Amino acid sequence: MDVEVEEQPKKQHKSNRWIREIRDWMLSLSIAVIAALLIQNYAFAQTEVRNVSMQHTLFEGQRLIEDKISYHFEQPSRGDIVIIDGPESDKRLIKRVIGLPGDIIDIKGGQVLVNDILLEEPYVKGQTFSNGLDVPFTVPVKKVFVMGDNREYSQDSRELGPVSLSSLEGRAVFRLWPLNKFGQLN
Repeated sequence: MDVEVEEQPKKQHKSNRWIREIRDWMLSLSIAVIAALLIQNYAFAQTEVRNVSMQHTLFEGQRLIEDKISYHFEQPSRGDIVIIDGPESDKRLIKRVIGLPGDIIDIKGGQVLVNDILLEEPYVKGQTFSNGLDVPFTVPVKKVFVMGDNREYSQDSRELGPVSLSSLEGRAVFRLWPLNKFGQLN
């Protein structure tokens, strides 16, 4: 009889240990999932290039890492590749910042001038036309002027107008795929 009494607490102790172990694993897994969701939604996200408007810099099907934090603390810079998700378009866009608030954008001879200075754009494919934009154009306060690098096949600020700073979801900072193009975006 004494033996049975001693074995029961050992079994119960062993059972409690397994319950604690499972509880600890569930807690750790829950914390990891919540952290991953927070990072994905508020810090960094993976995004896919879905059109040809940024060729030869980005190609359809490439996967990028998007920094969603920076623009909460600093303004975009000319040349940044941005992800746009706002009322300017019914789909997410990936474009390059050409003009900042107050800049004067002009297009002459297939090239872009910002504040009467020719913009050096070695990444551009094709010539740049105004596509109906009245130039010179002054970028309004709290807006940016964006264009795709593949100028002849890009729907951008020339048609959509300037993009509100609040529509900038983030900045493309890193290319994940394909592996032969893996690395930081310039």
